[in-house]
Amino acid sequence: MQIALEEAESARQRGEVPVGAVIVSAKGDVLAQDGNRILELKDPSAHAELLAIRKACHKSDSERLPDCDLYVTLEPCTMCAGLISFARIRRLYFAAYDPKGGGIEQGAAFFVRSTCHHAPEVYGGIEEIRAGALLKDFFLKRRSEN
Repeated sequence: MQIALEEAESARQRGEVPVGAVIVSAKGDVLAQDGNRILELKDPSAHAELLAIRKACHKSDSERLPDCDLYVTLEPCTMCAGLISFARIRRLYFAAYDPKGGGIEQGAAFFVRSTCHHAPEVYGGIEEIRAGALLKDFFLKRRSEN
């Protein structure tokens, strides 16, 4: 989760919502890492999870990551939950819960739906305070600038 938090901080420095993600292999090797790049890429789908999953799939030369774990600093949205399912991620570890946009424990609760093809093991709240503080600080500063 430390690497994901570093990616979130890098995203914040770029003016992006501070979310970072890391894909780790079963052997513990970091396959991919990234932070949000929505503004930079002018792409509403450029979430940290999506970018990291794309990189890891490319690196592993596969469209699936069944022996990999995803660490992300914010509860994934429903779009990212769908991608996590399609990529067959083994375990999902996330830091801060997202009552407004989360798609795992909040909102759509994607993985418990009968239409979900694959649900990873899910562990939420890891480094929640640290990740939550990074997000709160970002949005407080953003509001004060407007």
